[in-house]
Amino acid sequence: MMKITELLTKSTINLNLQSKEKQGTIDEMVTLLDRAGKLNDSKAYREAIQARENQTTTGIGEGVAIPHAKTKAVKEPAIAFGRSVEGLDYESLDGQPAHLVFMIAATEGANDTHLKALSRLSVLLLKEEVKQGLLEAKTEEDVIALISSFEEEEAEEEQSTGEVQGQILAVTACPTGIAHTYMAADALKNKAKEMNVPIKVETNGSDGAKNVLTAEEIENAVAIIVAADTNVEMERFKGKRVIEVPVTDGIRKTETLINRALKQDAPVYQGSGSGEKKEEGQAKGRSGVYKHLMNGVSNMLPFIVGGGILIALSFMFEDQITGERSPIGDILSYIGGDNAFALIIPVLAAFIAMSIADRPGFAPGMVGGLMVASSNAGFLGGIIAGFLAGYLVLGLKRVFANLPQVFNGLKPVLIYPFFGILITGLIMYWAVQPLSAINQGVIDWLGGLGTGNLALLGLLLGGMMAIDMGGPINKAAYAFALAVAADGQFGPQAAVMAGGMVPPLGMALATTLFRKKFNDQERKTGVSAYFLGAFFITEGAIPFAAADPLRVIPAAVAGSAVAGGLTLWFDLALRAPHGGIFVFPTLEGAAINMLFYLIAIVAGTVVTAITVGLLKKPVVA
Repeated sequence: MMKITELLTKSTINLNLQSKEKQGTIDEMVTLLDRAGKLNDSKAYREAIQARENQTTTGIGEGVAIPHAKTKAVKEPAIAFGRSVEGLDYESLDGQPAHLVFMIAATEGANDTHLKALSRLSVLLLKEEVKQGLLEAKTEEDVIALISSFEEEEAEEEQSTGEVQGQILAVTACPTGIAHTYMAADALKNKAKEMNVPIKVETNGSDGAKNVLTAEEIENAVAIIVAADTNVEMERFKGKRVIEVPVTDGIRKTETLINRALKQDAPVYQGSGSGEKKEEGQAKGRSGVYKHLMNGVSNMLPFIVGGGILIALSFMFEDQITGERSPIGDILSYIGGDNAFALIIPVLAAFIAMSIADRPGFAPGMVGGLMVASSNAGFLGGIIAGFLAGYLVLGLKRVFANLPQVFNGLKPVLIYPFFGILITGLIMYWAVQPLSAINQGVIDWLGGLGTGNLALLGLLLGGMMAIDMGGPINKAAYAFALAVAADGQFGPQAAVMAGGMVPPLGMALATTLFRKKFNDQERKTGVSAYFLGAFFITEGAIPFAAADPLRVIPAAVAGSAVAGGLTLWFDLALRAPHGGIFVFPTLEGAAINMLFYLIAIVAGTVVTAITVGLLKKPVVA
């Protein structure tokens, strides 16, 4: 068994790092390895280190950073150690300075012996006494002696492959498969041992999967923890409760993960047919079209909010008679309308595609979305472009899955971007014209609705906001409002916000007017509900709905429908889709429209409060 001290030598130890920031530290450590004769190409090795840092920082926290790379630029496997007693800014996960930096250099053909030695180093650094000893070491010999002593004491524990009924299973994996993979595995095993919980952990390292989970173990497991930042074979877990988290959570949140597994606090994995983690949108246990769409909408929202408010503010600098804007108004309109709003559809499509296919889907989605925006194919076109790009890239991943390993580095930087953008672009080139016609038809339909029909639309949208208070129906109404807002129709947006503000405001008013029908805790919750409702946080009514759904939900729907209907009856339009009372000034038209909007919301609030008051019975002491 190769020892760590065969890879860490006096010539690769620096007990006095000079740099106080990340990039300078990386340069120092690369130079240290190069001078020790461990590298073929220091520039290429540094680029490999930086590529790993671009994925996620290797500053794992608690004063430790482990930059690493596996590349042909390494002549022979080696470990460099650098120490900064004062600490340096390594952009660590916990935001704290790093004091101990271990740089791992693995050759492209590193064998199992080398990789196990590298992984044991990661495990040793979990021990507080090792870290303290390294901080206090006076010489390079002290460092080597310290690690050697702990390595001798720490006989490598091979996880049993025997099947244990009802155990927890785990899989760990990081992009390079050198450090974080094994640190997460050992952190989980150590914490499980401390908690007296049986566990088996499969590591997906750079030398392949080790301690592989068997079908019978999976069948008998109570839950599976997947702590990974790269693809993991997932189809074998279909029908089991699976907790999916980043690999760093496997290092830092072990007790929380094990407790969740014991409580079976995780969704049942439904399978995707891909067998690859995250490539079918399985991040954090959520899947499906809805999850991908909401990922696009949530990332698009800041552009609509910021751009909409800026456009609304630009009207404050407009001459009400001539319609001409001052230079300030033109600048605000240029920033908000010509730029922020121009990015809405591309961002929507890009993040839908990224949700489906991870980062390789982002560029094709962005290009497809830009083609949609340029042709006025609207929100629907953006959604189609995003899903097209995402699933297209998934297909490309399967097509090129069996390429020789030497081409793996080219896939994300050349193969997926080229073919993804090309094929998405070709399809959208022919699709944008009919999509544009459909989008224009929707706009014409909304523009042609009379006052009565607008009020009915407002009733529907407002009521939908209250049915599940932040759930799929609520989000569907909200997404529709965003869609038509992206094409310049801001009335539905006003109705949706009014409908979403009413449930918490109505319940808050009910606790004030009908105090005897609520217990003490509900009355206290009612106070906070005033603020939540004012800020357009519909979920503020959920505690009341959960306690008494048959009375609260119908009352909330009635009030929200009234608010939404009145909003469009008054022909109000709101440019900002979020913010509650803070964005009332962005209402289009005269300042008196704020009064009409307030009347609509107050009317809905009163309807909800009175309905709840009539339906609920007094609390029995």
